[in-house]
Amino acid sequence: QVQLVESGGGFVQAGGSVRLSCAASGSIFGINAMGWYRQTPGSQRELVAAITSGGNTNYAESVKGRFTISSDNAKNTVYLQMNSLKPEDTAVYYCNVQTKSRVGQLQDFWGQGTQVTVSV
Repeated sequence: QVQLVESGGGFVQAGGSVRLSCAASGSIFGINAMGWYRQTPGSQRELVAAITSGGNTNYAESVKGRFTISSDNAKNTVYLQMNSLKPEDTAVYYCNVQTKSRVGQLQDFWGQGTQVTVSV
């Protein structure tokens, strides 16, 4: 099994910054991609940013230019640097890690979620 431990988050004023971290451990042969999603009450979980093992990144339009995703492949850790935060960024942020087996099978794992609240 794979365990994901998230850290960061909390309360921040609009315009401020927060950094999220997510470390994966356990039975990992390889990682295909890692990412961050967020969810607000009554809404579907949405992709915020993702990064592949090769370093390719993808961002939601609403966070481009403000958020930066990065990873440390040696530590199986993904980060999300969030700058210029807005109240609409308030959500529970979930880490996602997609592992790959020796035969190329992909499997998704999720963190427990961390609350980010941006006040006006």
